Amino acid sequence: MTPARVDLNSDLGEGFGQWTLGDDDALLGLVTSANVACGFHASDATIMRRVCARAVESGVAIGAQVGYRDLPGFGRRFIDVEPEALTADVVYQIGALEAFARIAGDRVRYVKPHGALYNAIVHHEEQAAAVVAAVVAYDRTLPVLGLPGSAWLRLAGEAGLTVVHEAFADRSYTPEGTLVSRRLPGAVLHDPAEIAARCVAMAAGEPVRDVEGGELTIRPDSICVHGDTQGAVEIARQVRAALTTAGVELAPFAG
Repeated sequence: MTPARVDLNSDLGEGFGQWTLGDDDALLGLVTSANVACGFHASDATIMRRVCARAVESGVAIGAQVGYRDLPGFGRRFIDVEPEALTADVVYQIGALEAFARIAGDRVRYVKPHGALYNAIVHHEEQAAAVVAAVVAYDRTLPVLGLPGSAWLRLAGEAGLTVVHEAFADRSYTPEGTLVSRRLPGAVLHDPAEIAARCVAMAAGEPVRDVEGGELTIRPDSICVHGDTQGAVEIARQVRAALTTAGVELAPFAG
């Protein structure tokens, strides 16, 4: 059966200075949660302030999209950073976004790692523990968003944090339930109708095809449409319409 409720999130605020990436305003009219880049892998103070203000105006929950300190690589390169330094970096990023969320009349409501950090802490126990430590130190009431079965969510749960299972609308999966590397062909999906149908299936707990043609069941609490995927706005529009038509209530997971 299709669940009564699911969250639709997107990575936003990923420009820098005069360089823009994605259509934040359009996506804020479609999603229910905004993973806002915090200045380490993308974004800057002006962008963070603007996206937070627009999110509040749109009734969209603000989440801290934290990553490695890697602007040139957009946070998509693994960095073997010391655990204490990674913890401090994550606290720094949450705190920076919190300031702009408060100015806009809200607060940071959850935490989601980005890019290479997101993928690393699926299996990297030390770095996963470092990110968990940052959230616990900052505010242990903040839910954390991540890949089902990851070390990140397991350690977060053991630390008493609220864990939220995420699926990706526009990415291919391995048979093990991890994301196919962006270096490989077919890693990113582009057909809005196909993506929307996959999202309805995932929300209903029905299997979808992995990259090898097998069946994979995910059961997400939240579904992500990447803001930097080509055609992201149309993808999000069709995903939202398909979920709504299927009887799914779209609402933030973080109150």
